Amino acid sequence: MTEFVKTSCLEIGYERWGPPDGPVVVLAHGWPDDVHCWDEVTPALTEAGCRVLAPYLRGFGPTRFLEDDRPRSGQIGALGHDLAEFIERLDLRDVVVSGHDWGARAAYVVGAVFPERLRGLVAMSAGYAASGPDQEISFPLARAYWYEWFVATRRGRETFDRDRRRICRYLWESWSPGWRFDNEAFERSAAAWDNPDWHAITVHAYLQRWGEAAGDPAYDDLEDRLAHRPPITVPSIVLHGGRDADNLPETTEGKESLFTAGYERNVLPGIGHALPREAPRRSPRPPSA
Repeated sequence: MTEFVKTSCLEIGYERWGPPDGPVVVLAHGWPDDVHCWDEVTPALTEAGCRVLAPYLRGFGPTRFLEDDRPRSGQIGALGHDLAEFIERLDLRDVVVSGHDWGARAAYVVGAVFPERLRGLVAMSAGYAASGPDQEISFPLARAYWYEWFVATRRGRETFDRDRRRICRYLWESWSPGWRFDNEAFERSAAAWDNPDWHAITVHAYLQRWGEAAGDPAYDDLEDRLAHRPPITVPSIVLHGGRDADNLPETTEGKESLFTAGYERNVLPGIGHALPREAPRRSPRPPSA
């Protein structure tokens, strides 16, 4: 049964498994996906005795804004602040936070700016400090990010609104070229995109990321800190699919200096972008006792 917790601007829906007194693992999903990306991950964690919590990001599933006039921001600072508040409001401690895609970007923010409650971090399919309006990227990566430029056009915004399932199905297929998923799995997660704020947050996320839209002023100070690439100060593991056709593996290369408390990067041959679904036994590892 979905449970809820209120933060400063959201009522966050989340799913929970495992014993209430076990080591805590928080799983943050990516875009376009939802908490069901962890369906084959959670059994191993609960069997290891972990308490597992998986929140729906802003704009997904049952998560709702508390105020109608709050900007529907998808910026990375907002996602990270949401995750930090989720952990704080539930008074979770000694947490291993694991994130995929947008969830990984949120987890990096927590690991860099709000690390006090963390034990460790597992990030998948997205690099730390790997995007921004002044970030130099390769042409192959720019080609992979075509959908991020598409939302800068009226036609793109309309497509992600009126035809969201079809374009997101195409992204699932093209980002993980060796993976086959059934329609039931897709629709189970696609239902989360019927959230009334999903479209606005999707569009804003990519416009703001590349400097085409302003962020929510509430996160200006946090965004200023993130612009200086503060180091991740908890032990970290980064997992990346070798065939990821969205955030190419180059986005997690050469980041060792940004992790100051232990760092391990593993590239998984034959795995695409949907790493928790394609390689659930590798993502994440249960925390050691």
